[in-house]
Amino acid sequence: MIPTASPLLIDPRERAVPLYTVAQLRRLEDAQTRTLAAHTLMARAGHAAAQFLLERIDPARSVWIACGPGNNGGDALVVATELHRAGARVEVCMPAPVKSVDACWALDGARAAGVPIVDVLPDSLDDCGWAIDGLFGIGLGRPLDGPYATLAARLNEHTRRGRRVLALDVPSGLDSDTGNVAHGSVAVQATDTITFIGGKPGLHTAQGRDMAGAVWIAPLGLDDALRVPHEWCAAAPDLGAPPSPIAPVACLNAPDLFAPHFPGRDFTSHKGTFGTLAVVGGAAGMCGAPILAARAALYCGAGKVHVALLDADAPPYDPPHPELMLSRAGALSLSAMTAVSVGPGMGQDADAARVLAELFDLAAPLLIDADALNMLARDTALAARLSARGRDTGHAAILTPHPLEAARLLGIDAKGVQHDRLGAARRLVERFNAVIVLKGVGTVVASPDGRIAINPTGNAGLATGGSGDVLGGMIGAFAAQRVPAYEAALAGVYLHGLAAESLSSEGDGPAGLTAGELAPRARHWLNRLIYKARRSGGY
Repeated sequence: MIPTASPLLIDPRERAVPLYTVAQLRRLEDAQTRTLAAHTLMARAGHAAAQFLLERIDPARSVWIACGPGNNGGDALVVATELHRAGARVEVCMPAPVKSVDACWALDGARAAGVPIVDVLPDSLDDCGWAIDGLFGIGLGRPLDGPYATLAARLNEHTRRGRRVLALDVPSGLDSDTGNVAHGSVAVQATDTITFIGGKPGLHTAQGRDMAGAVWIAPLGLDDALRVPHEWCAAAPDLGAPPSPIAPVACLNAPDLFAPHFPGRDFTSHKGTFGTLAVVGGAAGMCGAPILAARAALYCGAGKVHVALLDADAPPYDPPHPELMLSRAGALSLSAMTAVSVGPGMGQDADAARVLAELFDLAAPLLIDADALNMLARDTALAARLSARGRDTGHAAILTPHPLEAARLLGIDAKGVQHDRLGAARRLVERFNAVIVLKGVGTVVASPDGRIAINPTGNAGLATGGSGDVLGGMIGAFAAQRVPAYEAALAGVYLHGLAAESLSSEGDGPAGLTAGELAPRARHWLNRLIYKARRSGGY
């Protein structure tokens, strides 16, 4: 096989990486194949996957490989050949002959090595350890059907039984641009995916996270495809190669993107150094939401935190956190704030609408969530004012809708938002001239300047009441500390998700994890990933 100087595999959760559409990846691949020897990329892809498996397979169990008719099948045949030569027990199921020139080359190699190849579909995969999805990858332009749908069902049953399934490039049947099951049909649910050349957005958002499992990138020697454009990330790793000639469609969120923007914590610092946040909301019976947000802001480093409550009978202080300063909404001078977060538990009556409209005159960063988003969706005049604020003054707000709220803002249904989450986020940016945080699996963060990122952290533990309020408080805290709006949003969603993951890893989630547990754990990761790293010479 053809060696490369670059790493065989990259863990995309360890740093920011570009994400490309299928069309962009084909252009990158075509440009490289003109300068490389025949079959080089397929050889490298198969070699990377084979090495991954050789470090993990049980020698006592066989490896079963489902092989499709195109280049994904060719990659699978190279994997089979390398495993067979290394002494692993391998069986390839190939219902139809491969067709492409590269895949035929791989088939000739597998046959010459004596790899067992059958065209009969198995009744079950009980006797094998790892199973490999080499059916279609990104090359599927139609629904999985016939024997390939049956093979996908066998692979999915293997996953449900707690066994390991490795998808080559992309789980077959998954749209790697959007993260949806292609054509509403069936797709392979893998436990692991090795994706080739560069990252794909669909592996990290919508259904993609569940279908792809743990994702690794095999760059195949094309290191330029892993370079984040400098204007997107000043701290992007230097791989010793020029950036890709094709601008990525998005980037995978990581501390590289936001950590350099955080303020220092010098000995001469004081509470004013780290800003003052006001959380506005809390109509009658709903004061818990803004208090959750405000507590999160304390844990995330804001110097001072006020809570402006609409409820006339609101509590005078928060016993667990007397550091918070509670007041009636009309009694607090919001012009003195360095950031304002509005919406949690706010209600949607006339008083709430008036308070929201008044906030648009502030020059401070403004985060809009929950009930405030729903008021924007139903009041076109308010929406127009917000859009003008971002366009004419440069004070871009931060909007944090979940899919249903996003659908209301766009005048479509939630299914339409989920069908193309990147596209929905871009349309919201265009409408409101704001930084958009489209929550959900693979939260999308989009900026008016064209930057867009998908967040890789988080789990089902975040599906709990108050989780969104905590996120709003975190982002508001970072904005109050004068972190730019886009980077504040990136930091909030990353640390919020990481908090849920680390709590779950210790047995405190995902089931039963409460929103109030997130902020203390987010504080831990804030200090570890940003301030400890900075003391060690990073960021």
